[in-house]
Order: sequence, then structure tokens, then C-alpha cells
Amino acid sequence: MNLEFSYTFIRQYQALPAPTQAKLNKQLGFLLLDLRYPSLRAKKYHEERDIWQARVDDNYRFYFRIKNSTYLILSITPHP
Repeated sequence: MNLEFSYTFIRQYQALPAPTQAKLNKQLGFLLLDLRYPSLRAKKYHEERDIWQARVDDNYRFYFRIKNSTYLILSITPHP
């Protein structure tokens, strides 16, 4: 699998604090290893738009689509 990043995600990533960026980098590595990696808790977020959600930590989630052999990372947002 490969990673591809949306422009929106890149802007959001750059605005994150460095510790959160490091956690996200680690989680993206786990995503490349296995979508079912336990700490990701990945799940289908929006069935019709084929959007998935995965956990960075208790405070952030990232959203992505799966296209062939590529994860398209759409955004990262604070989680309430």
C-alpha cells in the first residue's frame, strides 16, 4: 500500500503541534502495515462516500479513502 495526501490534510498537518505530528506519523506507519492494527481502531466512517476514520490519539482522528493500493489521507481533525 502507498500513501497519498490531500492538500487539505497537508495544511492541517503543518498546523499541528510537533508531538501530534509524531503520533500521526507513527499511526500512518501502522496503517501501511495493517488496516486492522489495534491502536488505529479504523472503521468505515461514511459508507456512501467510502470514507474511513482512524485514531491518532484520544484527541485526533484522521480520515482517508482506499483507492486500489493507495490510502488517500483526506484530513485530520480534533475529536470531541
